[in-house]
Amino acid sequence: MWYNTKATELLGIQYPIMQGPFGGNLSSVELVATVSNMGGLGGYGAYTMSPGDIYEIDKQIRTATNKPYNLNLWVSDTDAPDGTITDAQYEQAKQLFQPYFEETGIPLPEKPAPFKSRFENQLQVVMDIRPKVFSFMFGTLPQDIMEQLRKHGIRTVGAATTLDEAIALEASGVDMIIASGFEAGGHRPSFLAPAEQSTIGTFVLLQLIKNKVKVPVIAAGGIANGRGIAGALTLGADAVQIGTAFLATDESGAFPAYREALFSDAAKYTTLSRAFTGRFGRGITTRLATEFSGNEKMFLPFPLQTTFMSPLRKAAIEQQKWDMVLFWGGQIAPILKHTKAARLMESLIEETTQIMNP
Repeated sequence: MWYNTKATELLGIQYPIMQGPFGGNLSSVELVATVSNMGGLGGYGAYTMSPGDIYEIDKQIRTATNKPYNLNLWVSDTDAPDGTITDAQYEQAKQLFQPYFEETGIPLPEKPAPFKSRFENQLQVVMDIRPKVFSFMFGTLPQDIMEQLRKHGIRTVGAATTLDEAIALEASGVDMIIASGFEAGGHRPSFLAPAEQSTIGTFVLLQLIKNKVKVPVIAAGGIANGRGIAGALTLGADAVQIGTAFLATDESGAFPAYREALFSDAAKYTTLSRAFTGRFGRGITTRLATEFSGNEKMFLPFPLQTTFMSPLRKAAIEQQKWDMVLFWGGQIAPILKHTKAARLMESLIEETTQIMNP
């Protein structure tokens, strides 16, 4: 059967369908449990969470499902040297963004406090709670860490946006590699070169990686139905990771207007921008993303840009100024149909079966 792959064997799941692990409170226990309980692999994005929060979420997930699930973290969680910015950088950002803060009637925020990386402490939680699957983005992990994860029986999955990154991940000892295509919503998890250079589509990247690495490969980006899954499997993928389609379901952590946007005409147009967080990511095109194009040098580095923009985002949501809010989403959004995660999973399985086993 189409669903018997190296990935399902390694991960201990029935279907090679992984739910994208969304950060920024967009993941939910209910969504993870729904996907895992139906034979896929639910995913929870925890990169913004404290170690204590991760422990608590893990307890909730384990109460909701006894099936494998994926916990996701970011290896590199800051682009700011020493976690700080200069006064000059802050003044530049203030000058650029001031009109938008004035438009929403809120004061400009103070200079963001220095950011201290949380990854080391978060990684210790992963070692302690031992999820079946640990996926990570924005880098590779040292050999000694990979060895510890192996000893704990944790399957590791790294994300690549280029062939070079996939080769580096395989050399580091990961169990599986995500081929993250240009079509995907959310941040581009590039780590060997600027994200602007990782403009390879999912199906091309998948074939390039399959040609050079031996570990199983997961196709991600531009997949939202059985046709997409069948196409990826035919080209050699051992599994797929689906983000935008699951993000649009009622079970995700996205608020109602966000989910509605993913089903609207606006979803036909997406943009890659650094304006909202300081890192390159794809979302539905907004006025802010368009008007800030070409001003990237004036943005603050990640995650201080996120901190700086947070009050503006909050005010824009409260005032329903949707053209000032970024809704992460991939290029595939216009074909979305399902608002319930269980129905989406059923549809993915049914459609793929019809195509692969007619």
